[in-house]
Amino acid sequence: MRGIPRPATRIVLGCVAFLTAASGFAQTDPLPSWNDTAPKKAILKFVADTTTNGAPSLVPPDQRIATFDNDGTLWAEQPMYFQLAFALERVKQMAPQHPEWKTTEPFKSVLAGDMKAVLAQGSKGLMTVMAATHTGMTTDEFSAEVVAWSKTARHPKTQKLYVEMVYQPMLELLTYLRSQGFKTFIVSGGGQEFMRAWTERVYGVPPEQVVGSDLDMKYELRGEKPVLIKLAKISLVDDGPGKPAGIQRFIGRRPFFAFGNSDGDQQMLEWTWAGDGTRFCGIVHHTDAEREWAYDHPSKIGQLDKALVEAKAKGWVVVDMKKDWKRVFPFE
Repeated sequence: MRGIPRPATRIVLGCVAFLTAASGFAQTDPLPSWNDTAPKKAILKFVADTTTNGAPSLVPPDQRIATFDNDGTLWAEQPMYFQLAFALERVKQMAPQHPEWKTTEPFKSVLAGDMKAVLAQGSKGLMTVMAATHTGMTTDEFSAEVVAWSKTARHPKTQKLYVEMVYQPMLELLTYLRSQGFKTFIVSGGGQEFMRAWTERVYGVPPEQVVGSDLDMKYELRGEKPVLIKLAKISLVDDGPGKPAGIQRFIGRRPFFAFGNSDGDQQMLEWTWAGDGTRFCGIVHHTDAEREWAYDHPSKIGQLDKALVEAKAKGWVVVDMKKDWKRVFPFE
């Protein structure tokens, strides 16, 4: 550095080296939207313990399976499950072809915008809506409907696209795990074909790594074109005890890492925890009424009660959204 005495030169170069190193350290933080609290430290330790060559708890790459619930774990789920919002919108779109819906429940209440009356009809009414809006079409036709909805439908509170209501810390976690050789799966009570239409674009999780509640299908020819028709018969309810069954059926390996947010994920977490070796089980606890919503028990959506008690007893990682996340959504 011409014109600067040598001792000063060394000081300047030392400062530059320090700042460069500090900048590089900041850039290498794989979870920048997480506060440096216990959950982040537990995640980093688990990954180091299971991926470092020579470590006693090393997990072979072909066994590095991580499973995530979707609703309330990867994206928001209030004030109603987003797939239900899709179904209600479909009812309105399909109504001109079904004039009888004007006087038939639960469609009458849906068209009137009376969600209280719709929900009052319980699971039977909701299943009627889902059957009418999710069946009788080909898988390609259904996927096209979901994709179109995902590009236009907006959340009633934030006015953001539903697919923008994803959690930035969890997006970072998915990316981090994949960078360390983990294969990331979604294991959700939501519809399998519904999620497969957009998860690769939003989460980087391809369709073959999505396990969800599913309907039967039948193969038929339309002219010379083979198609799969969605039927109004449930083949798998991927919630509660259905999650371990879905994992075994579609993945065939017990996860080493699992994340959920509700009692509906309890059995998936138990199944993961019961395996040999080092395991990680995590729960997203919705505690931030300002940036998102605060709820656990009682709640009609995403109730967290028994799983939270078990988490504390077994040492599962509980993420306090308010304390442990610097930011919640990508658009913040």
